[in-house]
Amino acid sequence: MCMSVCFTAWAKVELTMHESVEVYLGDSAQIPCQHSFTDANNEPSFVMIQWFVRVAGNSSRTRIVYADKSQQMVDDNTDYSGRIEVTSDEQGTRLTIQEVKLSDEREFFCQVNGLAAGNAEGKTHLRVFAPPEAPVIEGVLTGISVTNEAPSRVASCEVQNGYPKPNITWYRNSVPLMPAPGHVNVLTLVIHESNLYSVQSTLEYKVTKEDKDAHFSCEVSFFVPGAIRTVESSSLNITVHYPTTMVELWKESPQGLVKEGDTVELRCQGDGNPPSPFVFNREQEPYVDLDSNGDVLILSPVTRKDGGIYQCHPLDTSDEIKGEVQLTVHYLDPAVVVPKDSEFMLKGEDLTATCNALSSLKTSTVWYKDGRQVGKGNTLHLKDATYDTSGEYICEVTVPTLPALHTSGSVHIIVQGGPQLLGGEQEVQLEEAAGRMVNLSCEAQGHPLPSISWSIIGSQNWHEVVNKANELVTHSVVSVKVTSDISALCNASNDMGTEVKAFSIKAIPRLTSAAPFSPAEGSGVIIVVIILCLLLLAVLGSVLYFLHKKGKIPCGRSGKQEITKEKTTKDDIVVEMKTNTKNEEAVLLKAVNGDKKGPNGQ
Repeated sequence: MCMSVCFTAWAKVELTMHESVEVYLGDSAQIPCQHSFTDANNEPSFVMIQWFVRVAGNSSRTRIVYADKSQQMVDDNTDYSGRIEVTSDEQGTRLTIQEVKLSDEREFFCQVNGLAAGNAEGKTHLRVFAPPEAPVIEGVLTGISVTNEAPSRVASCEVQNGYPKPNITWYRNSVPLMPAPGHVNVLTLVIHESNLYSVQSTLEYKVTKEDKDAHFSCEVSFFVPGAIRTVESSSLNITVHYPTTMVELWKESPQGLVKEGDTVELRCQGDGNPPSPFVFNREQEPYVDLDSNGDVLILSPVTRKDGGIYQCHPLDTSDEIKGEVQLTVHYLDPAVVVPKDSEFMLKGEDLTATCNALSSLKTSTVWYKDGRQVGKGNTLHLKDATYDTSGEYICEVTVPTLPALHTSGSVHIIVQGGPQLLGGEQEVQLEEAAGRMVNLSCEAQGHPLPSISWSIIGSQNWHEVVNKANELVTHSVVSVKVTSDISALCNASNDMGTEVKAFSIKAIPRLTSAAPFSPAEGSGVIIVVIILCLLLLAVLGSVLYFLHKKGKIPCGRSGKQEITKEKTTKDDIVVEMKTNTKNEEAVLLKAVNGDKKGPNGQ
């Protein structure tokens, strides 16, 4: 622990240092020296700081370093040359000692000299600590007789290389043993070597019969910076020799409760030593000796019939001296589920399932479906069954106080009913561009497993692309080409009913956009148009020339009147632009041959 002490000289300098600084052996130690000048208006321009150390073995001291604001000088030929450093800040100065040694445990002085501003000095006691090694305990190898009049050597404990000197305390069953004449003696040997302490402690103890199960241990306590720490050794049991007056029988293994199938080890021990041979029997069969191995009786594997009171008797004493133990073998019978195996239900029905397992202990039952807990307790209630109710239900029965005991059972629930379409609406409205392929999906569940058929009006181009099923669900997908408005029906059916899903597809005419113009393509189109125009003019000129030769187109006034008359007839010469080649030929032939019929020529 560190305590601060203030030093004031001439009422001009205030200096504060810790009374002590504690550090582990080998670590770095920092000793602060805080100082301030009481006259703030007269801060000195030069401050000299010197550090001194008390010389081991006498009251003199030696300077180890001095410093001012501009430099620091470490004194040569001291124990601290090369191991110390001084740093300064607004609060003062700090001495750092590297790789602290045990010999560094001494007083360090800080001297501050501000010339006319005043000077002061303080000191700090550096304390060094070296934790010892863990304690090592050793017990006597021979037995100790209760008939010995004086305390007998029981165990020794040794701890090495600590500083300051560690202390050893003895314990019996975690209770401290204090020296008591004629009962407890503690012999201590201290070895001081290389400035470190090693301590050896020997326990002499007068044993009694009660010490046969006692455990002895030692604890080392030692100082560390700011605290006291303790380390306890392992414990040991001593062998006590005394006449047999009592026998004890206990279950050695397994630890805790025993269940069917375990291997049970019963151990018998008398309070006499050396121990007498033992015989084992059950209380209900006192004259039937059980096969044993010395002081151990092994039962493997045990059943509930092996439960009862077991006894052991030492052969060298009367039958009244015996040990007894009650053995209880716990059990858990296989789970019985009602209904068992498989059970059929109709949609909407209710069902109650039970799961029971006979046990010697209180049980806990949990129901699971698809790895998810769906119920707790012996009874499972299924209400308003749906297809999601179908599946395997597993009941797991456990014994909370004996987790190794567990069993399980199951029942498979099958929900029967008509088809049930999955995936949302039963009427689906769609719009799609003409010429596109559309996939229509239909999924139905039920038991028996439904079949799916399609009825499609408005398109002959369709085919089924998916047709798959599992235990409960049938899935079908058809691909339909949209050529016009389409009505499609998905029919899901089984022996218990039918369900229909309707699809209405409105065909949208596909819009085509003009191709972008390019100079190369434009030139080709212009050339084709020009050629067609020239051919049309050539044909028209030939027709007119032919009609003129035949006199069909007279010149002068009379011709003009004839032409005018022809325009009033029913069958005029009509020139039309049509895509049908036969119509074009008919118009041309009509123009060539003429029409001599009158308005009533038909």
